[in-house]
Amino acid sequence: MDAYARARELIDAAHAADPKRGADGRSAELVYADRMEAWAARAAAEPTPLLRLAARCQHLERWSVPRTTFPDGKAGYLKWRQSLYVKQAARAKELLLLAGVPAAEADEAYTWVSKTALKTNPGTQALEDAACLVFLENEISDFAAQHTDYPREKFVDILRKTWKKMSPRGQQLALGLALPPAIAGLVREALGEAAK
Repeated sequence: MDAYARARELIDAAHAADPKRGADGRSAELVYADRMEAWAARAAAEPTPLLRLAARCQHLERWSVPRTTFPDGKAGYLKWRQSLYVKQAARAKELLLLAGVPAAEADEAYTWVSKTALKTNPGTQALEDAACLVFLENEISDFAAQHTDYPREKFVDILRKTWKKMSPRGQQLALGLALPPAIAGLVREALGEAAK
């Protein structure tokens, strides 16, 4: 077995420990990893085996750091997210090295997973595009259902910010998504504002 295959096994074993389960009985984190890898492979100019592995690490062991362990509010949320980027990247690097992936490649995956050099590093941007696409395709409806107290303008603002995070390639892929009518309307509104 080569180092990449071994790394995949180690990463997916870590995902399997997520106590939350998807509709198919698999860990929610493993379902997310599959979606991330699929979108990263489409978003990247060169979807290398290393990039595919890094995409699988986007939420690596995220379940182990609940949002409630950080203060409420936007500042607490941002601190939680920043801490996750570093933790997930460090864990990804650890597993890649354990599997025998060369140190230089493990360092590169760390850069991507930690969101370092967003907009300038193609690997980091491919992972960001994939995360935005997973959110739009699979998570936005549930997100909206959980936040019925949000005014329409807040959803439009969230979508506008999501759009700005994506590369032109990611945006092109997003335009091809078949979204529920209500969500599609919000996206159209957000894109109208993003173009201003």
